[in-house]
Amino acid sequence: MSGQASSPPRTDIPDVVVSPEVFLAMGREVLASQPFSILVGARLHALSPGQCELHLPVTPQLLQQHGFVHGGVLSYVADNALTYAGGSAMRVPVVTSEFKINYLRPAVGELLIARAQAVHHGRAQAVCRCDVFVVQAGTEKLCAVAQGTIAALPPRDGAAPAPAGA
Repeated sequence: MSGQASSPPRTDIPDVVVSPEVFLAMGREVLASQPFSILVGARLHALSPGQCELHLPVTPQLLQQHGFVHGGVLSYVADNALTYAGGSAMRVPVVTSEFKINYLRPAVGELLIARAQAVHHGRAQAVCRCDVFVVQAGTEKLCAVAQGTIAALPPRDGAAPAPAGA
């Protein structure tokens, strides 16, 4: 499973309300705890319950041999945005249990923007979708679309170990 725990910490009180700034700060703490996200330079731009916008500056290290952003990088931003959308909708730590992406055009530009939203969620899972855009000379172009199922991790109360990747 991928998309490691991209959600604010479990509150165990689903109706706890925090300000949008605090919610975003909690999400940024989660991103800062992901070594790979730090390595590639991902930034959480916006987060609200069930919605996420993740930015990734395009650098030469993220390109494949034809000069396009590597498909694995597009998958990373989509997957992480999906897990943020699902985790923030369910308000629990999550992982990706299933994921699909369609590449629509080569990503050439300066910035990737992944915008994800939860389409439906319950207690155990959320179905989310994501549009990935590349920004070139100030213009956004849709380069990939993704959909995923995001699964809630069990509570860490000692009853059962968390799955790998938690």
